[in-house]
Amino acid sequence: MRILLSIVTACLALASCKQEKSTPVETHPYTNALVSETSPYLLQHAHNPVNWNPWNEEVLAQAKEEKKLMLISIGYAACHWCHVMEKESFEDSTVAAVMNKNFINIKVDREERPDVDQVYINAVQLMTGSAGWPLNVIALPDGRPVWGGTYFQKEAWIQSIEQIQELYKREPNKLEEYATKLQEGIISMDLIQINDDNDVIKNFETSSVLETWKESFDPEYGGPKRAPKFMMPNNTAYLMRRAVQTNDTDLLKHVTLTLDKMAYGGLYDAIGGGFARYSVDMKWHVPHFEKMLYDNAQLVSLYSDAYLVTGKQLYKDVVTETLTYIAQEMTNAEGAFYSSLDADSTNESGALEEGAYYTFTAEELEKELGDTYPLFKAYYNVNDFGYWEEENRYVLIRTETDEAISKQFNISEEELLQHKKNWRTSLQHYRDQRNKPRLDDKTLTSWNALMIKGYVDAYKAFQDDSFLTAALKNAEFLATQQLNAEGKLYHTYKDGQSSINGYLEDYAALIEAYIALYEVTMDEKWLEHGQMMANYTIAHFLNSESKMFYFTSDEDAELVTRTVEYRDNVIPASNSIMAKNLYKLSHYFEAPTYGEISSQMLKNVLPEATKYPSGFSNWLDLLANHQFKFYEIVVSGEQATEKLQGINAKYIPNAIVAGATKESQSYLLKGRHQENKTLIYVCVNNACRLPVSNIDDAMRTIKISE
Repeated sequence: MRILLSIVTACLALASCKQEKSTPVETHPYTNALVSETSPYLLQHAHNPVNWNPWNEEVLAQAKEEKKLMLISIGYAACHWCHVMEKESFEDSTVAAVMNKNFINIKVDREERPDVDQVYINAVQLMTGSAGWPLNVIALPDGRPVWGGTYFQKEAWIQSIEQIQELYKREPNKLEEYATKLQEGIISMDLIQINDDNDVIKNFETSSVLETWKESFDPEYGGPKRAPKFMMPNNTAYLMRRAVQTNDTDLLKHVTLTLDKMAYGGLYDAIGGGFARYSVDMKWHVPHFEKMLYDNAQLVSLYSDAYLVTGKQLYKDVVTETLTYIAQEMTNAEGAFYSSLDADSTNESGALEEGAYYTFTAEELEKELGDTYPLFKAYYNVNDFGYWEEENRYVLIRTETDEAISKQFNISEEELLQHKKNWRTSLQHYRDQRNKPRLDDKTLTSWNALMIKGYVDAYKAFQDDSFLTAALKNAEFLATQQLNAEGKLYHTYKDGQSSINGYLEDYAALIEAYIALYEVTMDEKWLEHGQMMANYTIAHFLNSESKMFYFTSDEDAELVTRTVEYRDNVIPASNSIMAKNLYKLSHYFEAPTYGEISSQMLKNVLPEATKYPSGFSNWLDLLANHQFKFYEIVVSGEQATEKLQGINAKYIPNAIVAGATKESQSYLLKGRHQENKTLIYVCVNNACRLPVSNIDDAMRTIKISE
C-alpha cells in the first residue's frame, strides 16, 4: 500500500510541474471507436490516435477477458482543461502508443453518464483530496479504481501510467489490495443510516447553523468568500427564503449584494445574455467562459423570484436577456434545449483559445462605439479594474448603478438605457464576425427540466406568454420523446434518438418541473405525469431500508457501487429534489406514503447539514416547509386563470397552488366548485379558512413568516 501511495503522490507531483509546449498534432487521420457515438464530447476525441472506446458492456467484458487495466478518462464538451489535455497528450502519437499498448482506453462524457462519473470522482476525491475534470482514472479489469487524478502534463502523464502498469505487471496483488480498500471507501461516502430521531425536524437549530454559514459570506462581492467562485443558485434561493421568512434584513442584503454583483460581473455576458459557469476570482470578473444550460436555468428561477421580492429592474433585465440567449442559441426546432457552449473558440490564428469570442481590446471597443466609448468605458470598467491578462483584453464588469452613471455623465437614465441597447446591438454584431464557441447539442432530460422550471418561474414573475409557450413546448417534447406510459424516462436525446436509462436526477427534476407547470396552467396531466414518475422511482430507485433513492435504477448494469446522491452542489442533489417533490405530492394527492418517505429522507441528512449547511441548502428549504406554516392555495371557478396569475405573481415560498375553471375530482379541488363564482381557498394541513373571491383578501390570510 505504501508503495502504491508513493507512486500516486509522485505522479501528482509531476502533474503540477511547469507546463511545457505540446507536441504538434499529427496530420494523418486517425479513427477510433468513438466515431460512431453521438456525444459531441466523445466525437471531439474520435480522431485521436488513442484507441478510445465508449463505456459499454462489450468493452468492459474485453478488459476482463484480456486482463488489461482500464484507463478511464472523463470530461465534457465545454471543459477547457479537457481540451488542453487532449491537445498535449491524447493527440500525441507517443502518448497514444503507451496508452494503446498497455490499457483498454475508455472515454466518458460525464453528462451522458453521471453514474460512471460519480463513482470515479468519489474515488479520486478519496485518493487525492480533490477532484474535477478532466478526470483520469486507472481501474482493474473489473472496474475497481486504483489510481487517478485530473489534468496532467504530457511527461507526467506518461510516467504516471507507465508506473502503474509496471506495478500491475510485477505486483498485481498490491493493486488488488488497494482496490478493495478504496472500494470500501467509495461505498462509505454514500452510506446513509436511517435516523430514528422523530424530533430532529422539530428541534433542528436552523438559526445557529445559519450563523456559522454567514461566516463564509463575502461582504464586498457577495457569495462565498473564496476563489474560484461558483454561483450556487440554490444556496442563494434558500438564503433569500430564509431572509424573507425571518425578516432578516442583513441576510437579504447579502442576497441582493450577491445577485447584483453576479449580474454586474464579467461572469454575466453583458452583450449576449446568460452566465458563464464560474469566475476564477473573488469579484465575479473573469469567468471560465463555458455557458451551461443548468446554471442559466436555475439562475432564471432565482432572479425571477428575487424580482418578486425586491422589484429590481436589474433582475428583470437579467431574466429577459438570459432567456433571449436561451431561445436564440440553446433551443432547437423541437423546443428541446442544448447542453452547453464551449469556453474555447477559434481565434484569428486558427487555434482554440479560452474566451476568444467574449473579450475585447480597448482599441476594438473604441473603434466600434465611437463617440459613446468614454461612457461605455466608465460603465463597463475598461480600465485596470476590468483588465484581463490575456493580450491587453478586457472582460466587461460593472461597479456602479445606472443611476450613478447617469448622474456622473449628466444624462437621463432613459438615454443611458438607449445607449446600452445600442452597445449590445453593435458589439453583438461585431462579435458574431468571430468564430462562435462550439455547441454541445445533445439534450439532457434533467437539465431540460430545470429550464422548464426557469421559464415557468419567469412567467410567474413577468406574465410574458412567450415564456410559458417555451416551457410547454419543451414539456410536451419530453413527455413525447423521453417518457413512456409506465413512467420510465430516457436520459439523453440527440438526432432523433432517445438513449440511456434515466437517472434519479432526470425523474426528480422533471417531476419538479411538471408540478411547477401545473401550478400555472391548471392542466392536471402534468400533475398526473409527476405522480406516475414518482411511483416509478419508488419502485425502481428507493432503498427500502434507508428510504433514500439510489442514483441508478435497479434495471441498470452494476457499477463498482450504487451511489446515493444527497449532498447539494451547483445543482441540488437528486435526493433533495425528490424529497421536496414527494412532500408536495403528498399534499396534492391523498398519499401519506409520499410524505412519510420525504420526512424520513430529511431526518436522515439533517445531522450532516449542521456541519456543512451550504451543501444542504435544498434540504434546508424542505425543512422550512415543516418549520413554518405551509399553505395549500386552491382556486376554483370561471376566473381561476386570472386569479391564479395574480397569486403566482406573489413570492410565496411556503405554498402549493391548485386550480380549475370547472368541477374537478382531484383531491384538493373536489367539491369546491360553485357555479358563477370563483373562490380562493387557503388551507393548512387540510384545514381551510372560509373561501374568498378577492386575491388581496386571500393574501391577508397567508403569513410567510409564521
